[in-house]
Amino acid sequence: MELQTKIITVELTDGTSVRVEATQIGDRKVNFQSRPFEEVTTAIESLTKEIVEALHKVKPDRASVKFGVDIAIESGRLTALLVKGSNTANIEITLEWGQ
Repeated sequence: MELQTKIITVELTDGTSVRVEATQIGDRKVNFQSRPFEEVTTAIESLTKEIVEALHKVKPDRASVKFGVDIAIESGRLTALLVKGSNTANIEITLEWGQ
């Protein structure tokens, strides 16, 4: 199945409109109308919260987390993608402990 990518308008919470590239996933036909970007930021907040909770458990002296997010449309809603076109997730975690 070939993925369809479109440039769509998303609206930020302050009303600013931004154009982003979004990939349609799933078989359903999607209306590429303006969408609230909050649909993506909510996913990022939840992901970040879970990573922070895991880091609190292992208690590193220093930690850095880097991840990339692609934007997709699934069932008419924006969604954040961490994996696209490969077998590896687009996330990098570095933990450090003092000696």
